[in-house]
Amino acid sequence: MKLGADLQAFEARIGHHFAKPDLLIEAVTHASMSSPTRSDNQRMEFLGDRVLGLVMAEALLAADTGAAEGTLAPRFNALVRKETCADVAREIGLGDVLRLGRSEMMSGGRRKQALLGDAAEAVIAAVYLDAGFEVARALIVRLWGDRITRVEDDARDAKTALQEWAQARGLTPPKYVETARSGPDHAPVFTISAQLDGGETAHATAGSKREAQQAAAKALLAQLEQDT
Repeated sequence: MKLGADLQAFEARIGHHFAKPDLLIEAVTHASMSSPTRSDNQRMEFLGDRVLGLVMAEALLAADTGAAEGTLAPRFNALVRKETCADVAREIGLGDVLRLGRSEMMSGGRRKQALLGDAAEAVIAAVYLDAGFEVARALIVRLWGDRITRVEDDARDAKTALQEWAQARGLTPPKYVETARSGPDHAPVFTISAQLDGGETAHATAGSKREAQQAAAKALLAQLEQDT
């Protein structure tokens, strides 16, 4: 099967030409577009998650040969979590080539963090099935880039860090207020406001309250660092 121009451009962005184009098509097909004759990317997402995990575990062990498991675990989680996968997906324009059903497209599916993260893992699986582990490993290391070397910063839990910042200054713990909710019941989108006693506030939107709270805390931390 010959790929369309959009998927050919996507191949160029990720640096891999598929010998089996059907694998890429399956990887970018959301469940909302599945049918008896069209497979979606859920099974590939399952596989890609495992391939990504192995590559990141290897990379972390190689980067810090003396680190204990308790140190490696939060670094690993920071590299494989959905937020990170979604960030990579945005950088390579994965949302632009997703095959979505009409309702999912109308509800902003191309921008949803969970959907983008799953699709990124599915693409990893497609490359693995198309060309093997070494090629998939090289792709992951290339796309994750300096995230691997700066993972110590990313591994910090933003909500915990913000609470520690407030406590160190004699403030009460931050408050997280849901200011908006949109989207259908099966795929809600939350907007959360992180607030401090002094009136400092930052907002973030994500597909779950937890993700939105973390993002809001991270945004508020960045704002506080700029002000100091």
